[in-house]
Amino acid sequence: MEGPISMPEKPATLGALDETERDAYEKQVFDLRQLVEVSKSLNSTLDYNILIDSILFTIMGQMKVLKAGLFAKKGIDTPYFSLHRNYKGFEVDHATNFAIAEDHDLIKLLSRHYRCYSLDEIKERLGSFRGIEGLASLEPSLVVPLKAKGVINGIIIIGKQIEDEAFTDNDKSYVLDIAILAAIAINNAFLFEMTTTDMMTKLKMKHYFYTVLLEKMEHSAVHDRALSIVMIDIDFFKKFNDTYGHQCGDAVLKQVARIIQASVRTVDLAARYGGEEFCVLLPDTDKEHALAVAERIRKGVSGTATVYDGLTLHVTISLGAAQYDPARDVSGKSLIDRADRALYSSKQAGRDRVTIAE
Repeated sequence: MEGPISMPEKPATLGALDETERDAYEKQVFDLRQLVEVSKSLNSTLDYNILIDSILFTIMGQMKVLKAGLFAKKGIDTPYFSLHRNYKGFEVDHATNFAIAEDHDLIKLLSRHYRCYSLDEIKERLGSFRGIEGLASLEPSLVVPLKAKGVINGIIIIGKQIEDEAFTDNDKSYVLDIAILAAIAINNAFLFEMTTTDMMTKLKMKHYFYTVLLEKMEHSAVHDRALSIVMIDIDFFKKFNDTYGHQCGDAVLKQVARIIQASVRTVDLAARYGGEEFCVLLPDTDKEHALAVAERIRKGVSGTATVYDGLTLHVTISLGAAQYDPARDVSGKSLIDRADRALYSSKQAGRDRVTIAE
């Protein structure tokens, strides 16, 4: 933990304090209780988007501000921090570049001197806003670093307090305590991301897909909501690997994965099922709409070339989709098997097509 959360010194008796001292002590106790609740809230989820929302709403509520945003990394190996789309209250010019390189002097400053900063203090320390023009354009009242395991993993920006008062030293100390808890929660979310993500394709792993599938099947059965899955296989991939080599094959896998991820919603789950096979979980989606998603993925792959070592290569995919049927799909395996059989039918019918399971 970066910089211990401040603890109030225990007085001999509350009666020995005058009214001002007693109020100050009671406020410290109240703040600590609030931090316990904040910690519970921030550690209740490992879903990154939900976590960001929780952090920002916590900051807004505790600090009494109407504007809050978070610069964070989008992925495990992303070399820069960018303004997360869940920002609150700030007017954002989407033509502006909000990326901050992980080796920028601001990140080094926040790491070496871990505290809250105003924009004026940052400019005084760095000499200019070069490389952080996006952050500066938002004109935050306070810039708060997030640091866990000795590494900066985010930057919170907040606007003025609702009552338009300057932030006191106590305010800055308190928001830094919240930032410590937020940084730990983000670090935990990233660790979870690493253990559930295929490092090559950046899609989720098979075991995580299956776990979520079971949860969604239960939810679908209880609430009578549609649920579909799509199984995807790259056509003639072994022949492709044998002809051009495994490194070229890896480039194709990454390209197909990017197209799949770009073709689905944030609420959907795309995963690498194994080898050259992928799968997509589509909540609140019936088989007709699953067909539309599958077709979008198929056309995206067939219409996109992979450029590797001077070669321009094309691949196609075959897909099978199935809608969850509580009467037939007594397990996740039975639903996957139906989609897999539909995929096999696509292969048998000539490949580069989608088949819907009956």
